[in-house]
Amino acid sequence: MGVNIGSTAGYLWLDSWVMANVIYLSTQSFCRRFLNRDNDPCGRLYDQMTQAARSVQANIAEGAARHQTSIETEMRLTDVARASLSELAGDYLNYLMDRGQTAWPKSHPEWREVQATRLSPPRYGSDLMHDVSAHIIEQRRKFERWTEAADSSVAANAMLLLCGRLTTMLRKQLAGQLAGFKESGGFTENMTAERLAAIKESQRAAGAPACPICGKPMVKRMARKGMNSGHEFWSCTDYPNCRGTKSL
Repeated sequence: MGVNIGSTAGYLWLDSWVMANVIYLSTQSFCRRFLNRDNDPCGRLYDQMTQAARSVQANIAEGAARHQTSIETEMRLTDVARASLSELAGDYLNYLMDRGQTAWPKSHPEWREVQATRLSPPRYGSDLMHDVSAHIIEQRRKFERWTEAADSSVAANAMLLLCGRLTTMLRKQLAGQLAGFKESGGFTENMTAERLAAIKESQRAAGAPACPICGKPMVKRMARKGMNSGHEFWSCTDYPNCRGTKSL
């Protein structure tokens, strides 16, 4: 597999990123409506919740943008998004418990309705940023019956469910990233493969001998230790899989 660096905007089509934006926008609204000088006198909870929500969507986007150059970094950033989401969900749960309220049980009719409300697939045209923002606004409106409710417990419960749904999305996303890495490697591995292919081609063009063991082109190397230290010799380009050598 070769190295290919193209567009980094693929995250715009991810349901996880769209849901992260729904959560971010709804969290901003929740904090403006329900946090005040009485229950958040220093504004610290407001800052923590909105920053955690922003971290989720920002790290999903940044991680996906790194897919082509470092799957390891992509996975790390996706996991940071998942951790920020856990922090945000904890704040919503604490908001409920601080008021003596519990999270909705699965038998609650509102729980079932929120869970049954699904995102629509994006259909972007040539006016990308307009279409992206319109799509996110449309998806957010599907949940506004609960997230924008005048009753803060309804809003907090709905947000808790959306955080849980996105957590599941990110867990599956991480599993897919790991499977892709196992199958095709990351940027470093593919760069190494490209380099070895270039070396083999250059040695073939230069008339390098064939390996006496496997028949592949050989390349000049220099011995670094032993009685031949400092002397060049022919080595198989498939080293360390093949250890064929020839004297110059």
